[in-house]
Amino acid sequence: MTVAERITKLRSLMADKNIDAYVVPTADFHQSEYVGEHFKARKFITGFSGSYGTAVIAKDDAGLWTDGRYFFQAENEMAGSGVRLMKMFVGDTPTVTEYLADTIPSGGTVAFDGRVLSMGEGQEYEEALSAKGIKIDYSEDLIDEIWTDRPVLSDKPAFFLEEKYSGESTASKLERVRKVMKDHSATVHAIASLDDVCWLLNVRGDDIDFFPLMLSYAIVKMDCVELYVDETKLNEQILAEFAKANVNVHPYNDIYEDIKKLDASETVLIDPMKMNYALYKNINCKIVEAANPTILMKAMKNPVELENIREAHIKDGIAVTKFMYWIKNNYDKMTITELSSIEKLTSLRAEQDGYIRDSFEPLCAFADHAAMMHYSPSEESDVQLKEGKFFLTDTGGGYYQGSTDITRTFVLGSVDQQMKKYFTAVARGMMNLSRAKFLYGCYGYNLDVLARGPIWDLDLDYQCGTGHGVGYLANVHEPPTGFRWYVVPSKNEHHQLEEGMVITDEPGIYEDGQFGIRIENEFIVQKGVQNKYGQYMHFETITFAPIDLDGIDPEEMTKPEREWLNNYHKDVYEKIGPHLTDEEREWLKEYTRAI
Repeated sequence: MTVAERITKLRSLMADKNIDAYVVPTADFHQSEYVGEHFKARKFITGFSGSYGTAVIAKDDAGLWTDGRYFFQAENEMAGSGVRLMKMFVGDTPTVTEYLADTIPSGGTVAFDGRVLSMGEGQEYEEALSAKGIKIDYSEDLIDEIWTDRPVLSDKPAFFLEEKYSGESTASKLERVRKVMKDHSATVHAIASLDDVCWLLNVRGDDIDFFPLMLSYAIVKMDCVELYVDETKLNEQILAEFAKANVNVHPYNDIYEDIKKLDASETVLIDPMKMNYALYKNINCKIVEAANPTILMKAMKNPVELENIREAHIKDGIAVTKFMYWIKNNYDKMTITELSSIEKLTSLRAEQDGYIRDSFEPLCAFADHAAMMHYSPSEESDVQLKEGKFFLTDTGGGYYQGSTDITRTFVLGSVDQQMKKYFTAVARGMMNLSRAKFLYGCYGYNLDVLARGPIWDLDLDYQCGTGHGVGYLANVHEPPTGFRWYVVPSKNEHHQLEEGMVITDEPGIYEDGQFGIRIENEFIVQKGVQNKYGQYMHFETITFAPIDLDGIDPEEMTKPEREWLNNYHKDVYEKIGPHLTDEEREWLKEYTRAI
């Protein structure tokens, strides 16, 4: 069926059920950043394949809401479908709820599958639509009725993360969570977010591309855990570990009925940012709303995790350095494209012991493609690398020792002085944040200006955050902290910087139609000196790969900046050099030379 034919079928179902508009968000049942093939309902009904957007199919209209990252892609993919592109945050484009409130008549019905809408979004719909006399039906998965060849839910096997990787037993983690539950006077804690469930129970899975997580829910009680998952994924080791921690296994979807059966005397702790609307509506006892305790716990890595993460970054640095050597020495000798470069880098990572998979979809962008911050090449957009341009690679590896996220912008041949000036400003911003010392209690927004300063000095900016938390073999974008100069509550970056957090530092400059530059390292938040002024903090850099000196103008840098870069490159050579061939090592010596 074409998209238009699918919409016609959907509208026929809507008419049978007296539904005036059907909402299809980009989500699974757990508000995951990426979703498995089974959950790509919005792509099915609109043709748009981007990672962010919401479709609304009304009786006589259809719209797709997405942001500026995807305007060009959405218009191309939805051409001829009858679906209008609704450009979010542009001009007078209404929000989804504004559109529904203005379009649907009083007494009409808006429907959606409440499992794929967040609790907060559902409540927002309630407030906006009830005021106009519009009813909500959150029990309808109409897409499933017309998607005849819908991919089944993943049944790939899970694996247990032993304490040599996790650094803490499930029993210990549960003890800590139950203490927080008591602090909130809660007797039950319902968890719907995959990374929180998997971290708590020390399991990982293969149900979502790039994210090694397992489709599951958990209900934590004071004496046991009720886990909702496809049991065929669980091996004997996992079941044995679950038995030790008194974890009982139930079919994946049974949670929706089981949560209704909680005794009225219970008090349930839920995180409104991590709970789907249908699950929330099925709770019939007292509710306490607060952040999942596991969010902060897993963000503050323990010593075993940190040592493993450092090891993962050495492995990743070897792969990225070998990749840089290959790109810079071969782009003009053979045909290398954006897509073939991804294949090469993935193969180099796969040579490293403990590699599992890439930690997110690789973003490899040549020339003007890199001006689109989240561009990922396709067969249709793929281009060959050529001289005189920048080539940006934002990629990462998932290892048993942790997840990595690194961006490097490579200079192919030579570039003009203005491009060097911009490249140097980005490098300076990255290293200035890396060099920060600050008092405990600072938030990311207190320090963000250190990265933006050299770029703001050029009357330029990048319209995104500077950095995000990184999970341990989990979500590569991990709350509850990050770097940006303004506060976005929905981003869940509201916590002060704590010892053991792993965060990225990735400023950039993006010139439409010309080029994009981004340089990204990761660091660990560490304690420093404590004196009468308080506890000082600093960052330990853990990413080791050359910053392309062909793009650096030393005259644009201060003496402390040059010293930092020279010391960093000295570390790169010492840590990565021994793992390279003689030829690669000689090349690395040149690209880590003092300036």
